Amino acid sequence: MTFPDGLPIGEAWVRTPSSQPVTFPYDGQVVAEAPVGTEALADQALAEAVAVRKEVGRLPSHVRRAALLSVFEAVREARSAFEDLLVLETGKPLVDCRVEVDRTLLTLQTSAEEVARLHGETVPLDLLPSGDGLMGFWVRKPIGVVIGIAGFNYPLLLATHKVAPALAAGCPVIVKPAPQTPLATLWLVHLFREALAEAGAPRAVVQLVTGGVEVGATLTQDKRIGAVSFTGSAAVGHQIARDAAPTKVLLELGSNSALVVAADADLDAAADAVIRGGYYASGQACISIQRLIVVESVREAFLAKLLPRMDEVVIGDPRDERTRVSALIDARATSRVSAVLAEAVAAGATVAAGSFNASVTEGIVRPIVLLDTPVGQPAWDEEIFAPVVQVRSVPDLATAFDLVNDSRYGLQASVFTSSLETAFAAIDELEVGGVVVNEVPGFRSDVMPYGGVKDSGIGREGPRFAIEELTVTRMAIIRPAPGRPR
Repeated sequence: MTFPDGLPIGEAWVRTPSSQPVTFPYDGQVVAEAPVGTEALADQALAEAVAVRKEVGRLPSHVRRAALLSVFEAVREARSAFEDLLVLETGKPLVDCRVEVDRTLLTLQTSAEEVARLHGETVPLDLLPSGDGLMGFWVRKPIGVVIGIAGFNYPLLLATHKVAPALAAGCPVIVKPAPQTPLATLWLVHLFREALAEAGAPRAVVQLVTGGVEVGATLTQDKRIGAVSFTGSAAVGHQIARDAAPTKVLLELGSNSALVVAADADLDAAADAVIRGGYYASGQACISIQRLIVVESVREAFLAKLLPRMDEVVIGDPRDERTRVSALIDARATSRVSAVLAEAVAAGATVAAGSFNASVTEGIVRPIVLLDTPVGQPAWDEEIFAPVVQVRSVPDLATAFDLVNDSRYGLQASVFTSSLETAFAAIDELEVGGVVVNEVPGFRSDVMPYGGVKDSGIGREGPRFAIEELTVTRMAIIRPAPGRPR
């Protein structure tokens, strides 16, 4: 890591009154000391962002585009170091950290491209007689200061999805990373600020403040801001939305994503999808497979394909390229998951793969398959955020779709089928932000509109769509020749 001490606020780096260790979740060793922000520093960052808001809104397109492309090149050159750092601060397997950097690069590149596509259009005002002789068009203007709050599981990528579209839209942005994982985001923000300075723009366009709930409240409740973009739990997102009102809030929240296996599915492909899509990032991904809903007629055949493959999910040190599951982010998360699993088993769920009695070994929640977890159990109803997949069978597809929809969440879901009719029925009926056919529900291309419905959030990410969220239309109505209309 090559960035100054303190927090990037205004045009400089400001020392903080305290710091806290960032630890490697796998073995608890200290990775680095991270600066801890305060409410006063949050206020300072807000003042700096407000002060440059108009200047940032007037930055030429070529300046914004150049800064984004410069950061793209800087991250690409340092990608190995970013990957290693992400492994250490998140505890996420190396293979998943490599994917995170790949996706970060795509997000930076496409955000730069979207700068050239930020435009408005003309409006036929003379559809009414009162509009005779009027010219009308609309343009997009920056929404103002953006507060971006990112989760711990993909800290580099999630921060990029906040910062890059905000800059492309002409908005100053203040990032607040998760307390457990600030390091990669600090480095990313440093690269943004240096690229901006090189392009002739203020460093204060991009700032970062760490800290706890009080810092987040200071940032999100200030009435001078234009929007909050939050990725995290539903409970926290709902609280932010209530407290920030009427400020615009974009929420990318939790899920308990489902995969439906139809009677005509390719069972080998569906089993492969569970191995790939149920345990990546140690299950700490909002669209990893949690609920596996199988049509009864193929249940036993499907389990016969899936269960023997569970040994492929390698457990161990996340620095090892072979590892697919490692420690969760911290001991509190591990204890929570262990308690949820115990409650599910006590309520009647059956362990089909893995061993519940040894489900937690040296801080690692071992990958597990549960059968017939009762509806109403937190393991089924809520987001478990761990390497846990649960299987229930249903008599038919209609019941399967109803069970997918019987959730307060609706981020993404998938269906495995060989029927085009079933695929289109899923797209039509599943109450989610994204329907995936014959692939894992965790598939996400960073250029697509990504987001959920119900308690999974509101608004969409993906550079094009986030830029639309972070700009407002301004209508221009012009009578070229002053005077009364004819």
